[in-house]
Amino acid sequence: MIQTCTELAALRALVAQWKREGLRVALVPTMGNLHDGHHALVQVARQYADRVVVSIFVNPTQFGPNEDFSRYPRTPDADIAGLEAVGCDAVWLPSVETMYPLGVERTTRMQAPGVSEVLEGASRPGHFDGVCTVVARLFLQVQPDVAVFGRKDFQQLAVIRQMVDELSFPVQIVGAEIVREPSGLARSSRNQYLDAQQREVAATIHRTLLGMREGYVAGHSRERIEAAAAAALQQAGFQVDYAVLRTPDLLEPPHEGGARVALIAARLGSTRLIDNLEF
Repeated sequence: MIQTCTELAALRALVAQWKREGLRVALVPTMGNLHDGHHALVQVARQYADRVVVSIFVNPTQFGPNEDFSRYPRTPDADIAGLEAVGCDAVWLPSVETMYPLGVERTTRMQAPGVSEVLEGASRPGHFDGVCTVVARLFLQVQPDVAVFGRKDFQQLAVIRQMVDELSFPVQIVGAEIVREPSGLARSSRNQYLDAQQREVAATIHRTLLGMREGYVAGHSRERIEAAAAAALQQAGFQVDYAVLRTPDLLEPPHEGGARVALIAARLGSTRLIDNLEF
């Protein structure tokens, strides 16, 4: 039977009991409106821990002034039912007041300089400060042994790894593989904003990422690959924020023979989609 906690004292008592029993605890942080991609994170977490906690909190500090905080869907009843079906042990459902006791404006904030300032950070100033702030609080609240994040938000994962490494959080960070629809479209809560025709067009992002990898393997220059990717997306009807090749730390173009990642962020209508491909 899944347990739902809305008060911090109850959550801490539950986790403390598990730890007294010698059990490892995993955390999967989410903003709710869960889908198969989130459920896959729970299954990955189960491989690393005996008990899995999923947090559901729509975090106001990571939304910009013109972004969709109020529009972001809240579906806690359906979320909890889905989590129970995939074997989650507990759900942490904090209020804004619990997460930010002094209010959002007066809250103590976290930052991860460098990696948080490029790409998504440049397109959405302050976004990753909000991510670091809420994730640090979730780690302190849940005190997990391991935390699982999806690789679809590649830069978010890099930001969290930097914060955890620098501050020596005693938490193992696991990046779970992207869950895709048959068309290649990465599973995302924002896909529900797309109509049927737009969902078909949105699959162009994954095809473009595959094309970027093919161009790199063929020896094309980074500039040529990025320009071709942006052109393909624009032709399909996207407004492109970026389509780039980077090293895994995201701070440099890829080196000869080194690991690399292709990343895309683009708008289709009013919906902003991100995806990436590591190779």
